[in-house]
Amino acid sequence: MNTPEFFLRGGILVDASSDGTPMDLLIKDGKIAAHLTPGTPVDTSIPVKSATGLHVFPGLIDAHVHFGFGEKITEYETETIYAAQGGFTTVLGYFLNNEAYADVFKREQDYAKTRAYVDYAFHFSTANEDHINQLDDYVKTYGVTSFKYFMNFKGEEGRYLGLDGTDDGYLFDLLTKAASLGDVKVVCHTENIEVVNRIRSRIQAGGGSTLKDWSLAKPAFTEAEACVRAMYFAEHLGAQIYIPHISTRMALDEVRKWRGRYNKVFVETCPHYLTHTEDSDLGGMGKANPPFRTADDVEAMWEGLRDGSIDVVGSDHCPRKRATKEKPMWLASQGFPGTATILPVLLHEGYHKGRLSLRRIAEVLTQAPARIFNVAPNKGSLAVGTDADLTLVDLNLSRVVNPAELGSYSDYSLYEGMTLKGWPVQTIVRGETVMANGKITGQAGYGTYIFRSLTQPQQGASL
Repeated sequence: MNTPEFFLRGGILVDASSDGTPMDLLIKDGKIAAHLTPGTPVDTSIPVKSATGLHVFPGLIDAHVHFGFGEKITEYETETIYAAQGGFTTVLGYFLNNEAYADVFKREQDYAKTRAYVDYAFHFSTANEDHINQLDDYVKTYGVTSFKYFMNFKGEEGRYLGLDGTDDGYLFDLLTKAASLGDVKVVCHTENIEVVNRIRSRIQAGGGSTLKDWSLAKPAFTEAEACVRAMYFAEHLGAQIYIPHISTRMALDEVRKWRGRYNKVFVETCPHYLTHTEDSDLGGMGKANPPFRTADDVEAMWEGLRDGSIDVVGSDHCPRKRATKEKPMWLASQGFPGTATILPVLLHEGYHKGRLSLRRIAEVLTQAPARIFNVAPNKGSLAVGTDADLTLVDLNLSRVVNPAELGSYSDYSLYEGMTLKGWPVQTIVRGETVMANGKITGQAGYGTYIFRSLTQPQQGASL
């Protein structure tokens, strides 16, 4: 595919430093080549694309996507189509494997490189001694600079994913090794499963079966206490940690206190913790981990986004089928699709309701994930010389969420039937339009793997 050269004229640029600046762009060789004041005479031999009436964001980045829960192999097609429909130009997907990652990486790359519509990178989950011992090789050879650790996977808890049980000694060694490598992030799922197990058993014995019971089985204390323990370990060892899908005011308050003394802690929340509560009547369709929380916790997540306590919004996208969710609460699968509706949720519930500025939305979906996960400076910015990853947004476009119009393997949405105001209308990856007006215009295999370096990111490396 030949990368086009064109002027993008009439748009309003939005990034982490500006809520909107009228500016034209010259795109050349897949990069942003120049910023031009509107009305500047241009070379008439170069085509012009109109962005009149649209806000131009840096290409959105979803730092929390799960591969392996959709239709194996073809999920790299369906889920990157889904991402492009949501305005996302880059996704970072988690692998959850007990085996060493050399073979896993090669296998998944063989699937992805001919199917992906947007650029992508990987996180590796760590669960055994080989993973710690090979961590430096994962960084240097595969360009993976972030590693997930499930604090709740003790004993048999992780067996449904084929993962061994570990302990705090394992976390100690993992963080020690990560710190020795430099700018490596350990993504800590914060949950005290030992407390959860006791409470959950009592609730199940009492016949609890609602989303509120699911939340009561995993109270805020079990998230907050694990956050404190993870931050204490990280500070003691000089490691950097990323706390995903934070959901409670109690946990966020602990993060705020800790950051006053240690600044290598990064925090993410998800759209569903901004919109849904434990009182929802969705049943198993709304089952997630962490669970939906109280209305006060929802407000706390918005507060954290406003004041900067929360760095990133990620989807925790998991493309399960409806059939895996329509079961009794304790048997229903956890998680749901989410990438394509992140921006509409933040615009509808955040910007249009006065909760968030456009620049904050741009920061949590572009600049912050790019910086934290080593895909900057090429990604997450509208600066000259960066990849021409652009998300063109109509702030006033209202659409009813219809899963049938979205490309995910999954067949439902938490927001199904809801009208959301503010949608991406064009997704441009390295100068190539891959989505226009909700329809995919790109080609499978155009998306490339991002080899993340601890010094300078490289684009397009393939192993």
